[in-house]
Amino acid sequence: MDQSCHFYFLPDALRRFGWRIIKSDLGANPVEYLQHATGDWTIRFLVFTLSITPFRKLLRLPDLIRFRRMLGLFAFFYVSLHFLTYLGPDQSFDLSAMWKDVAKRPFITVGFAAFVLLIPLAITSTTGWIRRLGGKRWQLLHRSIYVAAVCGVIHYYWLVKSDVRKPLFYGALVGILLLWRLGNWFFKKGSAVAAKLSAQRAPANSSQ
Repeated sequence: MDQSCHFYFLPDALRRFGWRIIKSDLGANPVEYLQHATGDWTIRFLVFTLSITPFRKLLRLPDLIRFRRMLGLFAFFYVSLHFLTYLGPDQSFDLSAMWKDVAKRPFITVGFAAFVLLIPLAITSTTGWIRRLGGKRWQLLHRSIYVAAVCGVIHYYWLVKSDVRKPLFYGALVGILLLWRLGNWFFKKGSAVAAKLSAQRAPANSSQ
């Protein structure tokens, strides 16, 4: 794949946001439009990121793994924009009002939790951090992306008042990916146990 395609989604969305801002075409509530648009892209990129491993294994395309970090960082970029549109235009950078809002409204609380969970994942996304933490600890930390994705879907579902089709759609995708991950884990666990039992039986059979 052409390297220029790696950053297609990032500038494309920004171009559209910028064009709408220039044309004053953000609807009756520009802040709400930006919050919803950046929130949608955050969940999309979380789903894209979580899809890499299943697609890589099912389609036998190991090279897909090189896109996972990029997609995860795109998700963090959009969630940062999402948070800034809330903190800035919505809360006027009043941290005290923001903390009260986070504590008071459940959908803000769970959305903020998703944002906080993604911060260490973005920071530790480099190969240097993989070496510092060690492969197993790094993988354990980065599994929290599933928790962040679930929190993001709940945040979206609680936010909308009537039309819940989009959060339910995203929730179904995250649920399928989570079930695949759990199924794959149980399969590996079962295979490891079977291999261990087979290895234990081999000496016993040879001694008979």
